[in-house]
Amino acid sequence: MRRPLVAGNWKMNGSRTESAALLDGIRKGISAASRAEVAVCPPYILIPLAAEKLAGSPAVWGGQNLSVHKSGAYTGEISGPMLRDYGCTYVIVGHSERRTLYGETDAMVAEKYGAAQAAGLIPILCVGETLQEREANQTEAVVARQLEAVLDQHGIGSFKNAVIAYEPVWAIGTGKTATPQQAQEVHRFIRSRLTARDKTVAENTRILYGGSMKGSNAKELLAQPDIDGGLIGGASLQAEEFLTICRAAD
Repeated sequence: MRRPLVAGNWKMNGSRTESAALLDGIRKGISAASRAEVAVCPPYILIPLAAEKLAGSPAVWGGQNLSVHKSGAYTGEISGPMLRDYGCTYVIVGHSERRTLYGETDAMVAEKYGAAQAAGLIPILCVGETLQEREANQTEAVVARQLEAVLDQHGIGSFKNAVIAYEPVWAIGTGKTATPQQAQEVHRFIRSRLTARDKTVAENTRILYGGSMKGSNAKELLAQPDIDGGLIGGASLQAEEFLTICRAAD
């Protein structure tokens, strides 16, 4: 059975004081007996604080992005080996905000996915459609294109050490949420694309929902057979709200 994963994506939020309080709240609220895995992905500058606060707890931490390069003259970038050096387990790749705001292409996302795995990190690969694409009935075509870019470059075997997050872009930060049935349909489609290449890998790959999951809708979303957790945005910035989702995944 796939172990649920609830990963908080803090995006560009949090002072040191606010983040320390948030991390203390998360650490206090999670149980070593929990079935669900809990992760936080703070801004780069706060990763050492997360490592300090969560050391020895059941929670793990990760990055929100990484460079395709290991080191070099790339001002402002952070490499996979640097993230690993600070104890990161996960790194988000291909988030919709990176694709839309910073022009990351499918090919670039695939390259970052490979760089993450080369550094010993587990990539959380984000895929998903915009509102315009959904209304044009292009959801499956878009998601398949994004997924196949990684499959073609790194193979189905790489997903033994990866997580997928489905992000309906139209439901991020808008207050809108896909219905559990809408989310399940896309998660089932994603798993079917993996199954076409390797059934065993497909059955073991965790697929998270990343579209405005919160405490009030987590239980219903997580009850769907192909939803294995959540990539949580705004709700991850409040300890009790985030913990409510973690308990729902449990």
